[in-house]
Amino acid sequence: MELELHLLQSKDAMDILAFEKENRDYFNQTVPDRGRDYFQMDTFLYRHQQLLEEQKRGVSYFYLIKDEKGQLLGRINLVDIERKEALGHVGFRIGESFVGKGIARQALKLLQATASDIKIMQAKTTTLNRASQRVLEICGFNKIYEEELPFLFNGQEMRFIHFRWQR
Repeated sequence: MELELHLLQSKDAMDILAFEKENRDYFNQTVPDRGRDYFQMDTFLYRHQQLLEEQKRGVSYFYLIKDEKGQLLGRINLVDIERKEALGHVGFRIGESFVGKGIARQALKLLQATASDIKIMQAKTTTLNRASQRVLEICGFNKIYEEELPFLFNGQEMRFIHFRWQR
C-alpha cells in the first residue's frame, strides 16, 4: 500500500472528527480518552484551529496518513519542536481497521525523510504497547530509559518507555 503524509489543513476537520469518533473506543485501550468535549463540534473546531496556529508557528507539524485513494488511515505528529536542538517529539495513531499492515512503520519512515530539519526525534509509549515499541525500534529509535514509577491505566499497571532517534 502506497502512503502519503498530508500536512494538516483547515478543510480536514470533518474527516478527522469522523476518524476520531470511529476509532475512539479502540484508541482508549492504549491512550487516555480525549474527553467528551473534544467531540463536540465547537470544541473540536476550536482545537483544530489551535493546531493549525501551532503548525503555522513551526512548533508542531500534524500529518494525516492517507492511502493512494485519499482514505484517512491514521495520524502522525511531530510536536514540541525545539529549533535550537533540531529536536521534535513523535506521536502516531492508526485506525483500528488498518493496524498490523505496516502503516505506522511506513508513515514514521516518511516523517523521518520529510522532516529533514529535525535531527533528533523522541517518542514515548507504555510498557504494554509492544506494537508501538516495535515500530519505533524498526525505524531506528533506541530505548533510552523506562520510567521507574508505574501508573494505572484501564486497570493495568504500566510505565512509560522513552525512545530517541538521531539522524
